[in-house]
Amino acid sequence: MKRVIENFLEYVKLDTQSSEESTVVPSTSKQHDLARVLVRQLKEMGAEDITYDEEHCYVYASIPASDGCKEAPVLGFIAHMDTSPAVTGAGVKPRIVENYDGNDLVLNEEKQIVMKVADFPELASYKGKRLIVTDGTTLLGADDKAGVAEIMAMAEHLLKHPEIEHGRIRIGFTPDEEVGAGADHFDVELFGADYAYTVDGGRLGELEYENFNAAGAKVVVHGRSVHPGEAKDKMRNAILMVQEFHSMLPIAENPMYTCGYEGFYHLDRLSGTVEEAEAEYIIRDHDREKFEKKKALFRQVGEFLNRKYGERTVEIYLTDSYYNMKEIIEKHMHLVENAKEAMKELEISPVVVPIRGGTDGARLSFMGLPCPNLCTGGANFHGRFEYACADDMEMIVELLVRIAGKYRE
Repeated sequence: MKRVIENFLEYVKLDTQSSEESTVVPSTSKQHDLARVLVRQLKEMGAEDITYDEEHCYVYASIPASDGCKEAPVLGFIAHMDTSPAVTGAGVKPRIVENYDGNDLVLNEEKQIVMKVADFPELASYKGKRLIVTDGTTLLGADDKAGVAEIMAMAEHLLKHPEIEHGRIRIGFTPDEEVGAGADHFDVELFGADYAYTVDGGRLGELEYENFNAAGAKVVVHGRSVHPGEAKDKMRNAILMVQEFHSMLPIAENPMYTCGYEGFYHLDRLSGTVEEAEAEYIIRDHDREKFEKKKALFRQVGEFLNRKYGERTVEIYLTDSYYNMKEIIEKHMHLVENAKEAMKELEISPVVVPIRGGTDGARLSFMGLPCPNLCTGGANFHGRFEYACADDMEMIVELLVRIAGKYRE
């Protein structure tokens, strides 16, 4: 189990950030750097059926079933290799804080970057444990290199301990999850699993089988530029009309004011001139009916402004991204119950929470591979205060081994 930390420290030093602006697959070629490392390690540990999709940057491998377990369901474990484009992942300098004292943690004395308990009160619960942090200038990459490292450590442990009974295990590593494209070229048929888990969650014990229904939205407003000295009754300021559009959305349905099962409209990007302005949104809700109503309101606001300012003043573009995997997982609740049981056996308290986002597993579930999500032991993802608990990561490797053993007949 100790190998998981060695792997993790090696993986996070590789810059594998994906890119939202890219039009190629994978979105950044540097994701192949980690893929090649994983292929080498899988070969060295004796994994079977290793496939490296060099065009799309996917890695697949197998751990053969134990004798007597050949007829068991094939179980998969999946994690993504890319890290978020939100904060740089170049030059990551991981550091292990031994026996964390529960107080504010100085990440970078020179730059006076401090991770404060007042800002992140959950830090206090890690007192006495080992925390892996950065120097405060980059993200860590626990999302999802912690999951990658845990799956690799599980695979090596099972291969070294044939006495642990389990069915055939399939392993998959994907690119571009952080930019919503992780499942785009995932070969479900080649993967050949009956069920799978993504290992892409947060704190120890988290177990997720519900996620947002998600859509992307773009609002394009066409204005009319006239010299401001002669603008009366002639100018139509596209910037102001975009602001008017936004003002007609429910104020409380904003990610800054929502939690749990509450959905939202999130204004993610805004640009423009008097002549033309553009706003990009993401729309989220766990409830499919509420999700559809949110999209309908978006269209209604656009229609209202077109009646007010003239046809084709406002153009609305809506694209569904993924749906709530609960629709699929509810038909295969043994995945949730077996994970809970494995946690309890290891004295981990299961915490079943809805994902306020999405995972590869959400899309894979609708592609025919039911796929709930497991914890990784990381926290504060997508930022320079990201950290992972080394003790919890080792425990999660044990959890994956225990779950694998639930599918042996």
